[in-house]
Amino acid sequence: MERCGWVNDDPLYLRYHDEEWGVPVHDDRKLFEFLVLESAQAGLSWYTILQKREAYRRAFAKFDPTQVAAFDEAKIAELLSEGSGIVRNRAKIEAAINNAGRFADIQARCGSFANYLWSFVDGKPIVNAFRDATEVLTQTALSELISREWKREGFRFVGPTIIYSYMQAVGMTMDHVVSCFRYASLAGSSVVC
Repeated sequence: MERCGWVNDDPLYLRYHDEEWGVPVHDDRKLFEFLVLESAQAGLSWYTILQKREAYRRAFAKFDPTQVAAFDEAKIAELLSEGSGIVRNRAKIEAAINNAGRFADIQARCGSFANYLWSFVDGKPIVNAFRDATEVLTQTALSELISREWKREGFRFVGPTIIYSYMQAVGMTMDHVVSCFRYASLAGSSVVC
């Protein structure tokens, strides 16, 4: 079975590639989870973050943005402790808490974060037709636009590269290479570019 070139043989990585990456997500809690995880990844490997994902679920209230937005300095100290199991970076932790508040603001304004997010692609994933993993982009004009918009909204750790990774993770853009077994099933009725 052929997969994208970035996948290694670790079962955790295989499951993520085979079951999640590029699959459209419309659940707000899952969208917030990927926002926290993608922001935490900055400067690190995605594999490192996948290994810490369960610790992040425990540490960040199962990714309930309302609860996370209420985290105080005592909770930040707890998250910075060695036992938390997450990346112990104050700026990333504070960004996740800040972003939870911005996320909740958008939910209140738009009915759901998914409504807001998917409006950037008119509700349909963009499907690329890359033949090789080396062709896959790290940012696009759209990720730059979303990054600027989110920064204007007050989000942090949302540069265009992080946003593009987020778009891939939540299926806004589907970047499985055409030879990958997931390509055909995910390309479906999406917009092919």
